[in-house]
Amino acid sequence: MNALTFSTAIYSGRVQLVTIRQRSLTVARLRVLLVAASFALLATMAVLRIGYLGLTDAAHSATSFEEALLPPRGEITDRNGQPLARAFPAFALWYNPDALGGGTALVKSPKEVALELKAIFPDIDEFELTERLAKGKAGYLRRRVLPEDANRVQAIGELALELPQETDRYYPQGSMGAHVLGYVGADGHGRVGMEAVLDKQLRDPATRMHSVPLSIDVRVQGALEDELTRGMRATNAQGSAGIVLDVDTGEVLALASLPEFDPNRIDEAGARNMFNRVTNQVYELGSTFKPLTVASAIDAGTVTDLSRRYSALPFRQSGFTLKDSHDLGASLNVPEMLIHSSNVVTAHVVSDLGPARLKKTLADLHMNDRPEIELPAKGFPIWHSGEWPILRAMTVGYGHGIAVTPLHLANAYAAMVNGGIYRPATLRKLAPGDVPAGRRVFKASTSARMNQLLRMIAVYGTGRKANAPGFRVGGKTGSADKPSGGGYNHSSVVATFAAAFPMDRPRYVVIAMLDDPKGTVASSFQRTAAWNAAPVVGRLVPRIGPVLGVVPDSTRDVDLTDLAPLVPKGGGE
Repeated sequence: MNALTFSTAIYSGRVQLVTIRQRSLTVARLRVLLVAASFALLATMAVLRIGYLGLTDAAHSATSFEEALLPPRGEITDRNGQPLARAFPAFALWYNPDALGGGTALVKSPKEVALELKAIFPDIDEFELTERLAKGKAGYLRRRVLPEDANRVQAIGELALELPQETDRYYPQGSMGAHVLGYVGADGHGRVGMEAVLDKQLRDPATRMHSVPLSIDVRVQGALEDELTRGMRATNAQGSAGIVLDVDTGEVLALASLPEFDPNRIDEAGARNMFNRVTNQVYELGSTFKPLTVASAIDAGTVTDLSRRYSALPFRQSGFTLKDSHDLGASLNVPEMLIHSSNVVTAHVVSDLGPARLKKTLADLHMNDRPEIELPAKGFPIWHSGEWPILRAMTVGYGHGIAVTPLHLANAYAAMVNGGIYRPATLRKLAPGDVPAGRRVFKASTSARMNQLLRMIAVYGTGRKANAPGFRVGGKTGSADKPSGGGYNHSSVVATFAAAFPMDRPRYVVIAMLDDPKGTVASSFQRTAAWNAAPVVGRLVPRIGPVLGVVPDSTRDVDLTDLAPLVPKGGGE
């Protein structure tokens, strides 16, 4: 090999080596680019996925681990976080006749098994259970079984008695607030109360991890139910209803309809008691309307001088005689009319006011429509459309010829005492920024005057048995005969006391109503509200006042100096 050939060979080898190195470098660069592109693609997909989940909340899929840890239904609490309704794991008792196979359902006889289950669950009907076991039809024998009872069922030794673990809805306060809460049916959906209203929210995986606070205060609720029960039993009333309402926000602190039901155990008796007397039953609420009539007249300027006297003698109007239940003298002024609860003088006030203005005031208080609250069951008032003749307006002025719910009355009194602003009632706990502005119905000056007059009734008139010392209670009684057969049943009444406290700065309205109370020893054999409904409020306010931040103070009161000369010291309904 000559030198030229050798040099050419060396050069050729170097070229090949460079070529190989370039190829290797190119391949390496391509691999790096491929890896980088793969990472970029994965990062892009991750970002897109995160964005999608954020926008659609699809992270909570039916099979997600997070959702598996969530309760199947959200918790309901009172305004202070006390649990009112919650989900918890429980056992159920299921009858599986195929557990042993071969067509043999039970080892022992159906009667023996039924008797052993009766020993564990005393409320079981052993005869009905025996028949059911003998038929061999699968199904639930009981939906809520405590762990200790589940152990006793297992000890029976029957494989056909299965104890599947399920999630149950539990109401730790028992029957308290039942008409507010409602219950959850076997299909997992809410029924009747706020369980029905909040059903979608309580079942939604995105929200059910958060409890829903209601406006209710369990301490106030318990006291209201206790005093209504006491009043109902003392007078042998067939039912009762009550509400405590924040006059500045419309929040319901307590709402009770008795007799109650237990949402933990829906039976036939409980189903009969689900009707809500506060929101769904309309009543003629009698003389509790008189302050609203007076407020309308003061606002319209037809009552300006409280010392003016009106005839209190019976008189004829449109073919009917209007009179009071007993002789109240020849004449009364407006404060005396409220103290003695005179229908006749109220009719004269309405005559000056005029039917159209009274009707407008009551419509502004939404007494012509279903009550405003979240609950699904709301009664429609008996409200006469068109122009009211003077006789109708007169009777409506003292609470007859119009039928509304106790909630209507509570909302109206709240507007009358809070400075004149109407706000709808709510069972949701409101933040300060969520309180509705409301709508003016009465002038502030009218509201201030009505606060004096309501306090005066509790000091001198029919509301004296509600005058809890130091709490400055004001209010009005109402005792109305119940309608019957196109007329009135004069032996059956609805007794109501509509109150507010403290009247020097009203914060809460309290309504107590007894349906068909009897004259008993406890009520001095009287059936009127002054003797049965007013005492309920008189006992209730000292119990709930301190809880709500209203402490008794005997050094404070409403200034009644300009009214005192106008009224006698004493009066009755």
